[in-house]
Amino acid sequence: MSVRIAVLDDWQKVAHGAADWSALQAIGTVHFLHDYPADTATLIQRLLNFEVICVMRERTVFDRALLAGLPALKLLVTGGMRNAAIDIAAAKALGIQVCGTDSYKQAAPELTWALIMASTRNLLAEANSLRAGHWQQGLGGDLHGNTLGILGLGSIGQRIAQFGQVFGMRVIAWSENLTPERAQASGVTWVSKRELFEQADVLSIHLVLSDRSRGLVNAEALGWMKPSAWLVNTARGAIVDEQALIDALTEGRLAGAALDVFDQEPLPTEHPFRRLPNVLATPHVGYVSAQNYRQFYTQMIEDIRAWAGGSVVRVLG
Repeated sequence: MSVRIAVLDDWQKVAHGAADWSALQAIGTVHFLHDYPADTATLIQRLLNFEVICVMRERTVFDRALLAGLPALKLLVTGGMRNAAIDIAAAKALGIQVCGTDSYKQAAPELTWALIMASTRNLLAEANSLRAGHWQQGLGGDLHGNTLGILGLGSIGQRIAQFGQVFGMRVIAWSENLTPERAQASGVTWVSKRELFEQADVLSIHLVLSDRSRGLVNAEALGWMKPSAWLVNTARGAIVDEQALIDALTEGRLAGAALDVFDQEPLPTEHPFRRLPNVLATPHVGYVSAQNYRQFYTQMIEDIRAWAGGSVVRVLG
């Protein structure tokens, strides 16, 4: 057997060292591709001869047009057990097997809390000021005694709630499916949607992107927030109306935003989020941790070996 295997989306050029790819030597050859996503025609040319492709979740979009243009493709493996960038139904119809991996569950919550602390204490501005030869530029904000609002109390939202409680914050939460009883079981106070936005000193978003959640944080919701409040989004960019957020930040109707996710990724060079002084923006690194990548790539290798042996594991769809 000599299978051509592509490891796509390796933007940081770390995939080779994150796992033992020699385990696939008996199956075929592994090629590491570091390019950013491109148009469909370019991607087809780039990937045409590969029978197995490994992708990082929600970087390159594998829609029906791309999948149909890759007749050699037999197995598509993604980091994580959910990838909205893959048309699972189209893959199945074309006879392409799609498999996933488990995830390291602490990476996203830890990044979220790092953003909350860095933004409220103005750490980026203070660190940059120090590098420029200055000293103590302003006052940091406080967490203890303030209100943490959580939009979506799933596994990540519950973890953020625990962090907030350890820091002495009052924690409130809302989502369309959340009940007062489920909130209370996590030591969190259920409130209405409007109350969540009105009362939060820090509002952290932890919803799955869906038709129902897309654009949920719109101009009206942002208008309910305190001018002193911070919005934190490590979920998905499209949950927030991006232009409404830019307007609120530009006009001083919101103290600031800490963002790890955006409508378009990579974020365009001239985007306002790269320039606004009250925005702390990171390049979607919530899941980009050593332990998470090690788990992703190790299990991708396991998926490929199982498929080559005539069985499949961690099937999506």
